[in-house]
Amino acid sequence: MANTNPSVWNMQTGRSPVDDQSNPYFLHHSDNPGLLLVSQQLTGENFPSWSRATTIALSVKNKLGFIDGSIPKPPESDLALTNAWIRNNNIVISWLLNSVSKEISASVLFVESAEDIWKDLKDRFQQSNAPRIFQLRRELVNLRQDQDPVGIYFTKLKAIWEELNQFRPVCNCGKCNCNGVKNIDNYVQMDYAMTFLMGLNDSFAHVRSQVLLLDPLPSISRIFASVIQEERQRAIGAQSNINNPTNDLAFSFKGEQHQSQYNNKPRNKFQKGRPYCTSCNAPGHTVETCYKIHGYPPGYKNRSKSVNRSSPAQINQVSGHIASSENRDAFDDSHSNVLHNFDKNQMEQLMAMFVQHLSAADKKLDRPEVSHDNFRSGNDNQEDDWQG
Repeated sequence: MANTNPSVWNMQTGRSPVDDQSNPYFLHHSDNPGLLLVSQQLTGENFPSWSRATTIALSVKNKLGFIDGSIPKPPESDLALTNAWIRNNNIVISWLLNSVSKEISASVLFVESAEDIWKDLKDRFQQSNAPRIFQLRRELVNLRQDQDPVGIYFTKLKAIWEELNQFRPVCNCGKCNCNGVKNIDNYVQMDYAMTFLMGLNDSFAHVRSQVLLLDPLPSISRIFASVIQEERQRAIGAQSNINNPTNDLAFSFKGEQHQSQYNNKPRNKFQKGRPYCTSCNAPGHTVETCYKIHGYPPGYKNRSKSVNRSSPAQINQVSGHIASSENRDAFDDSHSNVLHNFDKNQMEQLMAMFVQHLSAADKKLDRPEVSHDNFRSGNDNQEDDWQG
């Protein structure tokens, strides 16, 4: 292991330690007191992540020894080295003060060494293993994707998992020959993958089922890649539907056009094939046989005026005429509220009761009775139809 004593490096290289770029006493022109080592300031609860980021940044600057005690203050007899140490120590103190909140900064402002500041922060904010592990495990169990994209959800999961992984014991002896360490590591990775799949939304149930059917289970990186690919394909499909709504509009237009054509289609008021008089605009006869032109025959009675004392057969004619004549729309409008309350069976029962009542009245008047089947089938003869 290389010696980290700056004075030894000075004797080996023959150069001043402040001029040697590999020496911890060397200060680059970018190493100023206003430098921000990390983007996340220490607030108290985030000490584990903050300390990890800070130690990485100080190791890059080659100043880690000023907080861990590996570079102590040199003797005052070596004035040049002592001054170099004081400058570097103050630089590291400035970086630490810039990396903590204002409240925490005020509490360590008058500490003289960076090592003492680091120890004070560590003693105050570093939790013992058991409470922190419990907190991380609870966050891990309650973590769900919800409204977050898959990438953000996985980032949250990975942050918790990596910190929790720092508390797990690891064997580094290198003497194990039973592959026990490898099997334990595989189990931890499987637990990692299961935790990720459990927190996904139900919309990814199909992808989750496909992954669980694989043996052996893929790594967490491959599983994440599969899920994120599925999410991107859905986003592309949704964007295509938004940008190209042609198909939906085409189907909608065809439906509306079909409905419009049906509504605007002229409806024949009279039955197909029946004679029609163009003079009086009445069905059942033609111009050559119209009574209004050629005169009424002897003994002719206008049946439309005797509707009030009609037989069941005549009532059947009137109902058939209403169903196919010009008065149908007016009849439907005036009776729509009543007729809509009855179904088909109820209408048949009502008609049967009406026929039965008329039949009883006809017996008293010695009139012929009309059967129920004749009433239900209906007579196609209209009031202006000619017989013979």
